[in-house]
Amino acid sequence: MLASETKPDNFTFACILRACSEKLDLEALKLVHGQVIVSDLGSDSITASALVSAYSKFGLVDDARMVFDGLNRHDLVLHNTMITGYGSCGYWEKALNLFIIMRRIGNQPDGYTVVGLLSGLTCSSLLEIGQGIHCYCLRSGFDSNTHISSVLVSMYTRCGCMNSAYKVFSGLSHPDLVTWSALISGFSQSGEYHNALTSFKNMNSYGKRLDSVLISILLAVISQLVTLAPGVEIHGYAIRHCLHSEVMVSSALIDMYSKCGFLDLALKVFDEMPKRNIVSYNSVIASFGLYGLASEAFEVFHEVLERGLKPDESTFTALLSACSHGGLLKEGRDVFRRMRDDFGIEAKTEHYVHFVKLLGMAGELDEAYEVVNSLGEHVDSGIWGALLSCCDAHNDSKMAEIVSQRLLECKQERISYKVMVSNMLAGNGRWDDVKKLRDELDDMGNRKVCGVSWIESKTLPHALATPSLPPSIPLFCSNITRISGLLHTRRRLQLDPPSSLPTYSTTVATSGLLHRRCPPSAFGLPHRGGLYRDIRGISSKRKKLQDLVSSIVLSSLIRNHPTKQENEFKKQKHNP
Repeated sequence: MLASETKPDNFTFACILRACSEKLDLEALKLVHGQVIVSDLGSDSITASALVSAYSKFGLVDDARMVFDGLNRHDLVLHNTMITGYGSCGYWEKALNLFIIMRRIGNQPDGYTVVGLLSGLTCSSLLEIGQGIHCYCLRSGFDSNTHISSVLVSMYTRCGCMNSAYKVFSGLSHPDLVTWSALISGFSQSGEYHNALTSFKNMNSYGKRLDSVLISILLAVISQLVTLAPGVEIHGYAIRHCLHSEVMVSSALIDMYSKCGFLDLALKVFDEMPKRNIVSYNSVIASFGLYGLASEAFEVFHEVLERGLKPDESTFTALLSACSHGGLLKEGRDVFRRMRDDFGIEAKTEHYVHFVKLLGMAGELDEAYEVVNSLGEHVDSGIWGALLSCCDAHNDSKMAEIVSQRLLECKQERISYKVMVSNMLAGNGRWDDVKKLRDELDDMGNRKVCGVSWIESKTLPHALATPSLPPSIPLFCSNITRISGLLHTRRRLQLDPPSSLPTYSTTVATSGLLHRRCPPSAFGLPHRGGLYRDIRGISSKRKKLQDLVSSIVLSSLIRNHPTKQENEFKKQKHNP
């Protein structure tokens, strides 16, 4: 067009600028911007809106604002574009200020304005701002707009307020796939995995077709619940709709199968992938690490380097986790060093958590403490929590007391760590401090969710938590007593470490001790016939992993069934 000396108009430039932003070609964008100025269209509102939108997609909000300020007259479209640009880049304060200015000059906001404002609210600290915008929508009548309601659902899920998200969602007569995805993703991110799965089933009843993004979200939910049957169903759905070969879906399948105890199926999915990227390699490295197969994880990492792929933060998180589970102290130190020196990746919280746990579990508690202490005052409580668990494992009460104090000073309110500190104080007989800490938790209205052990047998999950206990208590108590007796015998013969499993009666079973101190494998023993291989998953918050492993083996011997001890052990290790 330029060669033929045909002069582009504002619509032509708008199309070209949109293409530059979609192709992420910044140099082309700057060249087109120069042509806009030469063509004397810099003051045109259509061209200016396209420029503001393009620069915002590159994260260059200052350049976008420069274009915006260069115009003498700002219409509603230009204001909306600038507000959306601020919102998409996370500058919610600037977006809100511009919203106030546009109202002062007489530009009445519309639905696009509200969507732009809501897009910048991405964390719980901004919930009140989002609620204020929601109130504005109600006053202005925007709540009847389906698209705005969907964006409100997304905003509330990002801010972690699932009650409000579900309330807005329930008011939608025909929620679209994006809204369903936002709701399910929100439940997943807030740890409400059962609600996420229930929402998926409700969505399925509406006949909505899944896309690769939602399938990946659902597989992530299932990997947290460690329930294989729904995962297999979704895998079948992906195959029927030709979505299983997409990298996003395949990577999620690898993660799901490995966490459900089927590493062989995870590797099969990986081997059958037509294309692989760093995300899929990260999934395999993490899977090997979960099973303590650190050497195999490093083999995959070397393959990543040989293929010319660039490792990212998740790669080193998976590697450090593999070293931690595999007990490779030297290799873990080397990975932590190379991450910064060779690949220019600064360690984040998750890296420090795994590295500190590696050092601590190897007995290097002093070095682990120095690493955490070197991070300064603003240390994530997860890092201190990792060190505290190592102190507990090595019975180092002196170090544990120091770490407990630092953990209590953290601003993050993680109830599980405070309960851990309380338990350690109780173990040292410091009951006054225990009462004080428990009273603080009560005053804050915080409660730690009780641990629930469960076992999946013949595709059906069985939760073990008082008072919802299985009906056949006498039979299960008999199984537990037999396992306990065999474990005590093995301890006396010094075949295993000291046991924590007592003998149970029906009365004791119903009192609440049963769930807290017995292996869930006892509930998975078939009544008659049946195969132990039908028992696919065991999940518990118990710390006595050795009791679990031994009980699984002995359970198999009692019923004369084969067992896969390693998978069950690693699954318990994944849920410490």
